[in-house]
Amino acid sequence: MKKPVFKIITLGCSKNTVDSEVLMGQLRRNGAVVLWEEHKDLPENIIINTCSFIEDAKVESLDTINYYLWLKEQGKIKRVYVMGCLSKRYKKELEEEYPDVDGFYGTEEYKKLLDDLHLKYFPEHLKERVVTTGNATAFLKIGEGCNRNCSFCAIPYIRGNHRSKKLEDLLGEAKLLAKNGVSELILISQDLNYYGLDRYRKMMLPELVSKLAEMKLFKWIRLQYLHPAGFPLELLDVIKSYDSVCNYIDIPIQHISDNMLKIMNRGITRKQTEQLLYKIREVLPDVSMRTTVLVGHPGETLKDYRELKSFLKEFKFDKLGGFTYSHEDHTPAFEKMEDNISRISKVKRLNAIMEMQKGIAAEVNKKYVGKTLDVLIEDLQDGIYIGRTEYDSPEVDNEVLVKTDIDLKIGEWYEVNITDSGEYHLEGEY
Repeated sequence: MKKPVFKIITLGCSKNTVDSEVLMGQLRRNGAVVLWEEHKDLPENIIINTCSFIEDAKVESLDTINYYLWLKEQGKIKRVYVMGCLSKRYKKELEEEYPDVDGFYGTEEYKKLLDDLHLKYFPEHLKERVVTTGNATAFLKIGEGCNRNCSFCAIPYIRGNHRSKKLEDLLGEAKLLAKNGVSELILISQDLNYYGLDRYRKMMLPELVSKLAEMKLFKWIRLQYLHPAGFPLELLDVIKSYDSVCNYIDIPIQHISDNMLKIMNRGITRKQTEQLLYKIREVLPDVSMRTTVLVGHPGETLKDYRELKSFLKEFKFDKLGGFTYSHEDHTPAFEKMEDNISRISKVKRLNAIMEMQKGIAAEVNKKYVGKTLDVLIEDLQDGIYIGRTEYDSPEVDNEVLVKTDIDLKIGEWYEVNITDSGEYHLEGEY
């Protein structure tokens, strides 16, 4: 009997990546062949895992659906299934707009999808993911949903309230990932800080990270997305105590003016934010700090914007990402505020901040020149190896361009002498 073949197209964030990997594990346990973006083959069955966080993400998801429906119309594929955030958020509208899609499913509706495919659901094997993030790196999703009420975000509507996974289940999943060759573990959630509060009635992130480090299975343990409100300061001592926990903090402040922090429902003031950020640098002087900012939110005055820009210039985050406000339904801002700042003004504000950050990033990266850093090699292009240091998350941060006459192995670490730097990359020799 011929094995069914499925190709999973994953859009959006790392949480979506894990969802796709879980589904792939279920399909593979059913004896199916599983492909993803890196595979050029075009099988009969396509599953699109969508994103709908902001308008651009929705457009990308809809464009992808349209493309694969066109292939279906051409007879090049037979079935198209849509899952994920867009499907959860707009299922009724999508069913009316796209009658040729073979099925729509929410973010965790693995069983329903498998039932419709006439395949078996194995709830006891959800940890058996198909890792799609390279030879060495994998995400560990420690919770689902979010209890925050940020004015601009629809995630609580889409994914529900925060649900922490059991500590023993996470340790078991981590062991399985290590057994399968993973040596960089990236902890993800909508809000890592919140881990344990619902299930154990206390903040358990420091304990979870400590237990993972004490297993001594991973060279790097990286933390992605730590909300500044309610940040567990004991986590800093954990990072300082274990060499395997990366000296890396991803802490999206979104804004700095008290006016905007209140409007955005961020649950923190400027003074509290500054105290926390400077405390992090005091305890971890070698830390690489990444943040994200949002500009053009309703109510943002030029005074608010200039206050944000001035603070970013003063504090000098190592890495910075930004986005313009998108007026999203099912968010507090959509229900209560008018999107009264023009698209042009939003883009100008963001571009000015990102242009300023280029100079800051170039200055920050110069401090690594002359040092020897552990570099995880991830690719080889035109004779140049491409990797990352512990100070950089995949896809969003610096790359290290490594020149060598020696054949290096993808997914392995090497001590690289850093010889030069740019705005968003380092150069080195091995």
